[in-house]
Formats: sequence, C-alpha cells, structure tokens
Amino acid sequence: MRIYLSAPLFTESQRRWNRELARGIEHHMAGAEVVLPQDFKVGSSYNNPKDFPAIFHACIDRLRESDAVVAVCDGPDVDSGTALEMGVALEIGLPIIGVRTDYRESQERGVNLMVAEACTQFLRVMSFGEDTELTVRDLCARIVAALKKVDARG
Repeated sequence: MRIYLSAPLFTESQRRWNRELARGIEHHMAGAEVVLPQDFKVGSSYNNPKDFPAIFHACIDRLRESDAVVAVCDGPDVDSGTALEMGVALEIGLPIIGVRTDYRESQERGVNLMVAEACTQFLRVMSFGEDTELTVRDLCARIVAALKKVDARG
C-alpha cells in the first residue's frame, strides 16, 4: 500500500517531522510505503527553479499512484501545496486522512471547512503532549478506517 504524505516541507523541523511520521507509519503498518515529496529532486537539485515543472509532475504522478493521502494540516492555514494535493486526491477518489497537531482554531476541526470536509478521516492531536509514537498509532488507525470506508463504497 502506498501512502502519499502531503505536508509543508520548507524548514528543517517540518522535514524531520515528515520523515518521523513516514517512518512511524511504515513501522506500524505492514507493507506500507510512504511517499515523501520532500525527497523528490532532479539530478542533484531539490530547489532549482528550472526543475520545478518536473518536480510538480513527479508529485502529481506519485499522488495518482497512491492508495491514500495523509495531509498534515498544521499552521494558521493549510499549506497551499498540501491544499492542492488534497484537491487532486479528492477529485480522483483517494481517501484523505488529515492530521493536525496545531492547537489554533479555525472553522471545523481547527481548519478551514473545505479542508476538513475533504478528509475521509481526521486526527486532531494537541501538540502539548509531544508524543509522536501515540500520534503515529492513532494516525495509522485512521488510515485503516479510511481505506475500509473506501472499500465499502466499492
């Protein structure tokens, strides 16, 4: 099973969190492969503007090849790239599992209602506990539930 991890990937702490989530999911879910777009590069470059079209298409292609999307919905507003990837996933019928550790409030489940309603499952964990292991276990349970929901629809 391939899980696409859609998340902000611009700071060292974001990239570390993404990698920790990916490793945790793969550890707790036998046969899971987590796609980390932060690892996509062209040649030796991650951030050369001339390579942006190739990186964009690689993200969309890998998203389309996935079975589910985990979308990190932290921040005052969901990252624009994450929002776009959620839209693509919704359009092609992939289950979306939102996860938010940010304790700030917005419209629904801490995020914009369009983001919240796009999610098949949603995990809201306040960041104060800083228990990544527990977050990963809860997230994996929601991934399984989302996949079952999609299977039940046919």
